[in-house]
Amino acid sequence: MNRTEQGIAAYLGKDRLAFLQTVSVGIAGAGGLGSNCAMHLVRSGFKRFVLVDFDRIEPSNLNRQAYIAQQVGEYKVEALAANLLAVNPDLDLEPCIGKVTGEDMAELFAECDVVVEAFDDPEAKKALVETLLPKGVLVVAASGMGGTGNSDAMITRKVRDNFYLIGDGVTECTDENPPFSPRVGIAAAKQADVVLSYFLNRYEAEGGK
Repeated sequence: MNRTEQGIAAYLGKDRLAFLQTVSVGIAGAGGLGSNCAMHLVRSGFKRFVLVDFDRIEPSNLNRQAYIAQQVGEYKVEALAANLLAVNPDLDLEPCIGKVTGEDMAELFAECDVVVEAFDDPEAKKALVETLLPKGVLVVAASGMGGTGNSDAMITRKVRDNFYLIGDGVTECTDENPPFSPRVGIAAAKQADVVLSYFLNRYEAEGGK
């Protein structure tokens, strides 16, 4: 157990931490939602990640995504992997560069217990949900986090046992309502909170094993 894990175990306990480290997390999109959610989950004790994105970091991403200026031009999943390893050097990471379809998603996330949906493309969002929900994978998606203000409208909805939706459901990111760090960050943190709560509850339901 390294220093980061010792610090996390001070709050979780060693047994809960050991359980969370067995959970495989898919991050579908490494932008504002995915990069920040992944960082929250690493700091919460999760250790195994599949990181999927096709894009490179642009200067306009730095207003809300978990990257630094020196990483502009790098592939997001590679930069995110480096940033996560800077927090916990013993992570088990699988960075995957490329656009994905429904069939690809089933294969890429085949070993994942949970997938955080963080795509920009509505069609990709739809394909991920339709592909993974029938398989019983926990999916935590987001909709409605653009602009500023009224952050209390961003709520967590339990759609079904293995599907949660975060956001206000209305305010999509547009030219009129750009993606700013506070609301995007709130949505990412809420996604991470759902994942953490879900698996801690599973740990208790299974008798702490």
